[in-house]
Amino acid sequence: MSTVIDRPRYVCALGGALALIRALPRTIPIVHAATGCAYNYYIGGNSGASYLGGGYCGATSIPSSNVSEKEIIFGGEARLEEQIRSTMEVIDGDLYIVISGCMVEMIGDDILSAVDHIGDLPERILAVQTPSFRGNAQQGYDLVLENLIRKFIVKQKIRLAKTVNVFGVIPGNDIFYKGNLKEIKRVLKLIGVEANTFFGERETLEDLRNCGNAALNIVLSDVYAERAAESFREVHEIPYIREQMPIGFFQTSKFLRNVGKSLNIEDKIIYDAIKAEEEIYFDYFERIADTYNDIDLQRYGVVAADSNYGPALANFISDELGWIPHLVMITDPLTEENEAALNKRFSGYASGIEPEVRYDPNASSLRHYLIDSWERNRNHVYYEALSPIVIFGSVFERDFAEESGFPLLTVSFPANNRVVFNKAYAGFNGGLSLAEDAFSLLVSGR
Repeated sequence: MSTVIDRPRYVCALGGALALIRALPRTIPIVHAATGCAYNYYIGGNSGASYLGGGYCGATSIPSSNVSEKEIIFGGEARLEEQIRSTMEVIDGDLYIVISGCMVEMIGDDILSAVDHIGDLPERILAVQTPSFRGNAQQGYDLVLENLIRKFIVKQKIRLAKTVNVFGVIPGNDIFYKGNLKEIKRVLKLIGVEANTFFGERETLEDLRNCGNAALNIVLSDVYAERAAESFREVHEIPYIREQMPIGFFQTSKFLRNVGKSLNIEDKIIYDAIKAEEEIYFDYFERIADTYNDIDLQRYGVVAADSNYGPALANFISDELGWIPHLVMITDPLTEENEAALNKRFSGYASGIEPEVRYDPNASSLRHYLIDSWERNRNHVYYEALSPIVIFGSVFERDFAEESGFPLLTVSFPANNRVVFNKAYAGFNGGLSLAEDAFSLLVSGR
């Protein structure tokens, strides 16, 4: 029996596709959908992604066929062709991607054929079916990326032994995506590995088009980018590994060792790189050590985040902040197979403490799980309260946090109470930023 999700923490597949296209330089979306679809995405996606902005051709400038009653009755493919031609005439871009909404897919418009029938246009236009019933933003990302891999990226005969492609970090859905990719690129460079991140700083469409010469693909997700990874392996014969989004020193060190092993990099190179970062990293952590002990900054950590962030945050809370990872609620809809893959990430902490893990996309569920996770005070002579707590979540946890008096650090979509430029939570530098934000919450009222 189907259920209704209370305040979902993601946009639809069309929104995920738009966010990916916005992140690609000089790439123009052409939306074939009902009036308002593109604008509604912008209103929700922009603020939810910590004010992502419209980019080169987004926001209220997104080209759209804006189909209405006429097209719904008689079909909208002619209207789409008109929109494609006018967009390419008026808007200067290097790649155009047609994406579709629910209504036109329901009436049977074939956007793939419509694009193919425009024979006089250059080969720099793709079409991807992205109605909401194909999934959420993560699936929209995967669908567009798969098409780029199959139809845009050039097959290469030569492999560069220390070049990798990184994906699984979803623009917009990950509010820190650009800073995270910058840091991942930096830490891989420490062991001599060049990384194509597609959506990072100063990356070009040519970088994407020619990334078929990589020796390895790294998917920073246990759940998403499956279609893209398999397409890369099938079309370009590039293998891939899955890694957890690394946050902080210990996770990033493990990440570098795993990548190094896959690329046959000498252990000494990896050891030296990690050792150099260790000296820098813990020199900063030392600053808080006295205060941490003097005023007792240890807390229970509660996480409400998606499958990319939840395991990494819980691990960081346990093994780097020295807090107790009490409860993790994974907020995206997952299959049993996905959940089984994620469960493996919540064990083996250095602290020996394993959090209680729940899978639930409903925004109102966290308070119930938290109440149920701790024995209530039934007039005990001695009672240990579940306190103090810090919540790592989204703005959907704000009301509960305020009612309960718990500090809240927004780390996941939607996060319209903070502006994000190039901040990262991934990697060595990201771990320092996350610790800095967490501890700042605790001393902000002093």
